[in-house]
Amino acid sequence: MPVTDVNSYVTEFDRFDEAHGAGGTPWLRATRYKAIARFAALGFPTTKQEEWRFTNVAPIADRAFRLSVDGGEGLRKEHLAPYTFAAPGVVEIVFVNGRFAPQLSAVGDLPDGVSMRRLADLPSHESGRVAAHLARHASFEDQPFTALNTAFLSDGAFIEIAPNAVVGPPLHIVFVSVSDEEVSYPRVLVHAGRNSQARVVESYVGLSWNVAAPHVAPPSSSRASYFTNAVTEIVLDEGAVLDHYRVQREAADAFHVSTTQMHLGHSSTLTSHAFTFGGAIVRNDVNARMAGEGGDCTLNGLYLADGTRLVDNHTFIDHAQAHCGSHEVYKGILGGRAHAVFHGKILVRPDAQKTDAKQTNKTLLLSDDAQINTKPQLEIFANDVKCTHGATVGQLSADALFYLQARGIDRVSAQQMLIRAFAADITGRVKIDALREQLDRVLLQALGTDVDMSDPSGAGSREMSRPHGDGLAEHTQVRA
Repeated sequence: MPVTDVNSYVTEFDRFDEAHGAGGTPWLRATRYKAIARFAALGFPTTKQEEWRFTNVAPIADRAFRLSVDGGEGLRKEHLAPYTFAAPGVVEIVFVNGRFAPQLSAVGDLPDGVSMRRLADLPSHESGRVAAHLARHASFEDQPFTALNTAFLSDGAFIEIAPNAVVGPPLHIVFVSVSDEEVSYPRVLVHAGRNSQARVVESYVGLSWNVAAPHVAPPSSSRASYFTNAVTEIVLDEGAVLDHYRVQREAADAFHVSTTQMHLGHSSTLTSHAFTFGGAIVRNDVNARMAGEGGDCTLNGLYLADGTRLVDNHTFIDHAQAHCGSHEVYKGILGGRAHAVFHGKILVRPDAQKTDAKQTNKTLLLSDDAQINTKPQLEIFANDVKCTHGATVGQLSADALFYLQARGIDRVSAQQMLIRAFAADITGRVKIDALREQLDRVLLQALGTDVDMSDPSGAGSREMSRPHGDGLAEHTQVRA
């Protein structure tokens, strides 16, 4: 990788610091300087590194994306209609190209016990509460994209749930990209106080990805190529319960890299669902640290890819304390020549006795040219634990297809029914009705237009072995 690729971001940082440095708190400015220095030292990752062996980020590294300056002043709420949901009392804070968009947000009537603000608006006397967690959990020491995000940290969403508060309406954070050849750095910090309960949704949107209202003109090209580099930190105090959802629907030619870092306190419960539908190259790092005894963590994911797209999901659950449980199910649907990566690691430390950890990864291949590199991994240093992991890769079950067709259902409809059933294991776990309905619509649209259902080799009609109840027949097309 040419040094100039890194230097362009360092130069951009100098301009950014000149514009924003004086207005920031000293600790934040110091953190930015450390982060840009670390990024300059690390550079962009390459396929020579084990964690990036199957994901070539050269299309990102070889282009000097400009820092976005457009706040999307011309956008209207109609543009966001396909990406928001009408749950009762939902609260939404919207950022366009990384900048807060008050005209698109609805944060006036917050539920009791909730503080939902932009990071740039926090008064100096409250900075201590943010400094205790911001950039403290998502380390940038060996993560270049996290370092780059932290270096340009100027705005984002800060959600704080008061101790003992039970928040009914969902809290929705929307990050919209409408520009071409530009980069944005979304940042989210969620702090759930002791014994609190809440539901948080993150949406990452390229408006060019789909405009459901035909009478509303899309604000950017359907082939917009931009870069979203996002970092989210979630902190749960003792006994807190949080349902977290992350929905990514970037433009078809966009690049999306994200890190979600979760810190679970004593007896806390976190359920996180990640849905990936857009982007040309996508890398999602989801890390959870069980920092207190009795914690419980669930990480689920569903991703779709077609054409030549690449989707890379890396998950890491760190069992640092005893009597904790973790549950993980990731499912992928791949068509065309799409490529996916799943690397799920569970670490059980010596003091984490009585750990109960389960991990499952299933991938459905809709064509012979699609491929998945899957690597489930366990590292166990305690002797009184229950840990399981497994991966299944295959095509649609020929027996299930034959069963449906024998009852008068045409082949395409039968395929779509089986794919929806395969995905429903994840979408069906969404507890927000309006969001679940929206995800079902997105899936239907993808099956109808985006996912390549073609099977030129006739493999779908071959006799498949060991059909499963979810319509997936095991296959050997695995690259490890």
